[in-house]
Amino acid sequence: MIEALIGGMGLIFQWEVLGYFALGCVIGVWMGAIPGMGGAIGLVLLLPFTFSMEPVSAFALLLSSWASTSTSGAITSIMLGIPSTAASQATVLDGYPLAKAGEAARALGAAFTASAIGGVFGAATLGISLPLILPVILAFESPETFMLGLLGLAMVGSLAGRSIMKGIAAAMFGLLLAMVGFPESYAIPRYSFDTLYLLDSLPLIPVLLGLFAIPEIMELAIKDVSIARTGGETDTRHGLMKGIRDALNNWWLVIRCSFFGAYIGMLPGLGASIVGWVTYGHAMQSSKDQSQFGQGDIRGVLAPEAANNALRGGALIPTVTMGIPGSVGTAVLMGALIMLGLRPGPEMLSENLDMTFSFVWMIAFASVIATLILLATVEHVSKVALMPGHLVVPGVLLFVYMGAWLGGASLGDWISCTAFGVIGFLMKRGGWPRPPVVLALVLGGILEGYFQISMRVYQGAGWLSRPIVLGLIVVIILTLIFAGRGIARQKLTANKPKSGEGSARNPALSFAISSVLCVTFVWAGFTSLEWPAAVRQAPLLICVPGAVLTAFVAVRDFLNLLEDRKSAGSWSVTLRNASEEAWFGEALPFFAYLIGGIIILTLLIGQKLAIPLFIGIYLWRWGGYSKWVVLSYALVGWALTVFFYGEVMSMLFHPSYLQVWLQDIVPDGFPDWLIV
Repeated sequence: MIEALIGGMGLIFQWEVLGYFALGCVIGVWMGAIPGMGGAIGLVLLLPFTFSMEPVSAFALLLSSWASTSTSGAITSIMLGIPSTAASQATVLDGYPLAKAGEAARALGAAFTASAIGGVFGAATLGISLPLILPVILAFESPETFMLGLLGLAMVGSLAGRSIMKGIAAAMFGLLLAMVGFPESYAIPRYSFDTLYLLDSLPLIPVLLGLFAIPEIMELAIKDVSIARTGGETDTRHGLMKGIRDALNNWWLVIRCSFFGAYIGMLPGLGASIVGWVTYGHAMQSSKDQSQFGQGDIRGVLAPEAANNALRGGALIPTVTMGIPGSVGTAVLMGALIMLGLRPGPEMLSENLDMTFSFVWMIAFASVIATLILLATVEHVSKVALMPGHLVVPGVLLFVYMGAWLGGASLGDWISCTAFGVIGFLMKRGGWPRPPVVLALVLGGILEGYFQISMRVYQGAGWLSRPIVLGLIVVIILTLIFAGRGIARQKLTANKPKSGEGSARNPALSFAISSVLCVTFVWAGFTSLEWPAAVRQAPLLICVPGAVLTAFVAVRDFLNLLEDRKSAGSWSVTLRNASEEAWFGEALPFFAYLIGGIIILTLLIGQKLAIPLFIGIYLWRWGGYSKWVVLSYALVGWALTVFFYGEVMSMLFHPSYLQVWLQDIVPDGFPDWLIV
């Protein structure tokens, strides 16, 4: 074993391998910092370049890129409040409030340091566990995996927001969204409204970016403020060192969360989705003072970031030892193994053990190197928090919409992103937590599959008596009890949260949301009665408790609304105040800019012209900038769209009316690819 460990390190320390390794780290840092990209897309883009490479060099490029993306993903979560993946949602809860408070450098320093520790710990876990972990993985069958998914939903529902009922109801809404499209085993579409786009379920990335990115960007546009609401210069170096000290001072929390991340990451198909929330919940519930969680507690950044990096090592274990990929990224890595002549399975622990240990070293070194690169750039990255809001908005919207386009290259992705931007805006202003919706959307199909397998294998609910299942049920109950007690304690004290996810108070808007959700659950439940038993089973299990929960929330919201009406003196004043608090007057023009300036213009003239034109119109009309700033910014946006997304990413753009017209009049040899 020791010889294989040393031999694995020796495979890395070759000049050619080190060169590919460094290149992979740089590419991974870049990919992770762009909304909508992530590690899986980076692997897909790099895979064709490895066809003729030696196995060690190929995996040096792939694994260093894959490990680095999870480290740099903290940039968008902290700086913009946009989770780069579903796994990094928990970082947003405390990371973005820290950036708004002018402590972006501190949050980034803490996140990168925790990521390095987590990555090294995850790699060490991979190395130690390779010969021993098979029985642990096999102990988690479909019942245990199903209950672990429910634990993740319980964590996010009870911890993301200031109302457990709203959190669980939001999770139910996300599960209902996951029912859209064909179920796994039947050719009966659910809730597709006879549209081809919805037959294959709702895509995650447009929903994720719409719920989180657009409401935060809209706030910058409406208020014309910088991300750091303080607006003043901060001592970046001092903040960075403070963040590093935070990670080292909370070393025991970081190690514990790294341990959880590594071992939860071993669970195929589930680990990456819930690990951030499980560790965030652990950090919160193990703290004596929970009052600042969700408002800028540095521990809320350390816990999920350590776990997110540690799970990379854990996720490789079932892929390498059993040939079971747990995500798109590990599926690509398994394909690379096979393509390069290596067979996932027991052979990787016998004949190719030195190669397997080289993977361990690659992940560990990549986490450290990516952290060093990012720590060196914190001073420049954190300056984004001080830029005027109108200069940040169009650039971020470019990455958001092109990131949403990456998945399916369909205009439906942009419509979904914008529609869920409206939903995310209403939820944020109405005091409803958004993270449960995304996590439930990710887990919905997985949980339905494991639930039906469990019911069939055990011919009923007998699987509920399995020991690990019972233990997880107890953990779920305790999670809800402790979370409820913490929220009740905050309401009884003077530490009522004034910011953070789900903290807004607007009874009129919240009542409208809960009423619409209740009607939606009732309609979806009755609609499902027309389907066969196996197809309607999951929707009914979601719709019944969802309707009951939202009805309770609606009643409570209506009582709060009556109190507001009594204070205001009339319904007209009450509703006008609610509209002003929700920013309806300012939000409508912003969404009109998105629909007209991006979607409709794309239909007419194509993305390569629509996006820079939108940037120019926004800066000129809304921002009030000079023509030189407008032209320069629009030109940079055009170059990114054409050369990065078009040429480097080889993206398919939407065919426009302009493209059809140009085909008849443009002379041969004209580079029309520059504009359509």
